[in-house]
Amino acid sequence: MTFTVAIIGRPNVGKSTLFNRLIGKRLAIVDDTPGVTRDRREGDAAIADMDFTLIDTAGLDDSADDSLEARMHGQTERSLEDADVALFLIDARTGVTPLDKHFASWLHKHSTPSILVANKCEGGAGQGGLLESFSLGLGDPVPLSAEHGEGLSELYDALAPYRNETGDTAKDDIDEIDWRERPLQLAIVGRPNVGKSTIVNALLGEERMLTGPEAGITRDSISISWDFEGRAIRLIDTAGMRRKARVRKKLETLSVGDSLHSIRFAEVVVLVLDATLGLEKQDLSIARLVIEEGRALVLAVNKWDVAQDRKAVISQIEDRLQTSLPQVRGIPVVTCSAVSGRGLNKLLPAVIRVHETWNRRVETGNLNRWLEGMIDGHPPPVVKGRRLKLRYITQAKARPPTFILFASSRGALPESYIRYLISSLRDAFDLPAVPIRIHQRTGKNPYVEAMKGPKGKTKTKGRSKVTGKPAGKK
Repeated sequence: MTFTVAIIGRPNVGKSTLFNRLIGKRLAIVDDTPGVTRDRREGDAAIADMDFTLIDTAGLDDSADDSLEARMHGQTERSLEDADVALFLIDARTGVTPLDKHFASWLHKHSTPSILVANKCEGGAGQGGLLESFSLGLGDPVPLSAEHGEGLSELYDALAPYRNETGDTAKDDIDEIDWRERPLQLAIVGRPNVGKSTIVNALLGEERMLTGPEAGITRDSISISWDFEGRAIRLIDTAGMRRKARVRKKLETLSVGDSLHSIRFAEVVVLVLDATLGLEKQDLSIARLVIEEGRALVLAVNKWDVAQDRKAVISQIEDRLQTSLPQVRGIPVVTCSAVSGRGLNKLLPAVIRVHETWNRRVETGNLNRWLEGMIDGHPPPVVKGRRLKLRYITQAKARPPTFILFASSRGALPESYIRYLISSLRDAFDLPAVPIRIHQRTGKNPYVEAMKGPKGKTKTKGRSKVTGKPAGKK
């Protein structure tokens, strides 16, 4: 098994940059603003042939009250307890600060071993800070440049003893497996301060995500591996998504971009609503984005315990869904309270049911028998003076259900008839809550090319243009 490494240090020393460097992706948001990272993020990292689990943490702060910084410090402490070894980063260009000394003393008392890493040493600019870091008493510092990838060989040597102690083994080759055996990619999205992180903590049964009354606490999209009744789930908590016109700060733009990326790579998306506000315009915009991306959708109405007129709230949500999202009927609406836990037991079963529908395939024979009935009951419209002929239908793929409809080459089906077919498909084969796509294919007329000359002019097939008789005859 692989070992676990936590990256810790005061704000803005390059922890997220090192995290992205070691996992080989730009997962963590990086900005010059101190304190960008608030929740801990995990990823699979590697240096050469050494594989390990890496944890990116919030910047260490010496706040002792119940402030946001103090809660961030608590998350970092839990990460340190879960790790086999910690990388304590300092900024070599700035040198050793009083905050670095404070947390170096704290690490001396902690049971988790630590490795001192002097970041930003590229070009010799950090030599003064590198030499000064010996005074922290954490052993020889590892000179590193996370941004430029320098010093990774020295970091490999520093981590090697912990790899041997924990018996790190090579990863087995994983064959292609059925979708039921792969982790379900589940994203939790919504506007700021609707309770997304609180729902994640309630589902996991631990304070895994940073929560509080402040809006916009979550900035990164945090992915968590989890198991629900034997089913592997990859749970992704995202930053709140406000209207585009209200997003002005660069950091919020990066956070929203991270949330959009999570939606695109999810399989099922849970859109969290505030029961005291109902389904608002921004919620509908997020829901449309989810549908356009072809993801399955579940609505979670949070704060149900403080809702005033519950019947009116549900009625308003159902009416707006029917009016604004008629293309996807049957979206599950789960009422719950993340604080009390009431109703949360219904959320994951609804997600799994929708995921199964999203992966469903329909046999070609059943599809074509259905198509015959549809043509008899409501024939295709007339296009260019002639009625279109629908010849054949088959399912091209699932995830989401996508169908190919073969028709005559006289023109494309009107959008209204496509919607009619999708609505009937949904009812006939029990496909609620997921987007359905129908692509039309038309066969080429083999006589069109034969009738055209080299410049696109119609040939006369060897007949005289005057008499109409075969050429050479009078």
